[in-house]
Amino acid sequence: MATSRREAGSLATVIGGSGFVGRYAVRALARDGWRVRAAVRRPDLAGFLQPMGSVGQIHPVQCNVRYPASIAAALDGADVAINLVGLLYKSGAQTFDAVHVDGARAIARAARAAGVKRLIHVSAIGADAASKGNYGRTKAAGEAAVLSEFPDAIILRPSIVFGPEDNFFNRFANLARMSPMMPLVGGKTKFQPVYVGDLAQAMLAAANGGGKPATVYEIGGPEIETFRGLLEKTQSWAGRSKPYFPMPFWLAKAAAFGSVLLPNHLRPLTVDQVRMLQTDNIVGAAALKEGRTLAALGVTKPHTMASIVPSYLERYQPKGQYAHYRG
Repeated sequence: MATSRREAGSLATVIGGSGFVGRYAVRALARDGWRVRAAVRRPDLAGFLQPMGSVGQIHPVQCNVRYPASIAAALDGADVAINLVGLLYKSGAQTFDAVHVDGARAIARAARAAGVKRLIHVSAIGADAASKGNYGRTKAAGEAAVLSEFPDAIILRPSIVFGPEDNFFNRFANLARMSPMMPLVGGKTKFQPVYVGDLAQAMLAAANGGGKPATVYEIGGPEIETFRGLLEKTQSWAGRSKPYFPMPFWLAKAAAFGSVLLPNHLRPLTVDQVRMLQTDNIVGAAALKEGRTLAALGVTKPHTMASIVPSYLERYQPKGQYAHYRG
């Protein structure tokens, strides 16, 4: 009789396990029987992960990718490592280079030294050494750094990731609630949003031996939509109908510069995000032809946006969540 994952005591370290994507990766691994070590900067704030598994199955530990010793401790004894650490905005010592490049390199180096069997590095479809944004350039540099230290790593590049805690649909639904108009930048830019649960299943498949080592997979959902189309869906699901204010890229960059002193969560877009909006964010032709997609990792029926997003945008409705129960 084959030994189950739980009986084998297999250990997966998820670096960034308390983040939006991380919590779904932790849950998927735990349900499959893995012991999970959630490596995070503030383990005291990651207790919410533990009920996702049985008693003692999920254990948050302290880890900061800028400190190699903490990475080594987090990976000690691990069979699989998943790196989910990434930034949308730089803040203090947490810069794109420090996290996306140096941090990724340190994780791959520590994984090799610890004898980790599989390293899964989550990047982004926008990763490109020639990208107009620092985000895309450092994501590409991080991939190169990972493969130089751990040549058999599997790299996943998702498009926009959506789910109840996302920073896309929630952000723009809130903007539609608060603002008299919706700024429209790069309305024709294409995206291929993927449900966070499907991405987690792809990571689980890779952890369990699926996928080819030293391969970059591009992860997109079943629908391709323009940025304007995504905003229209957001407004519809949030019960809003605010007019659009089309902004050319130069004006959007100027507005982003003007909001630089605001807290990041209050800024509609940063300069770097405006730059990234100038390029489509979809699974490429080469990845499709070569089978480096979500389907190759076992997710053959990914969730549509309409099957997930309306349920968590209901709280942005003009009369509030559960208004439909009141008539």
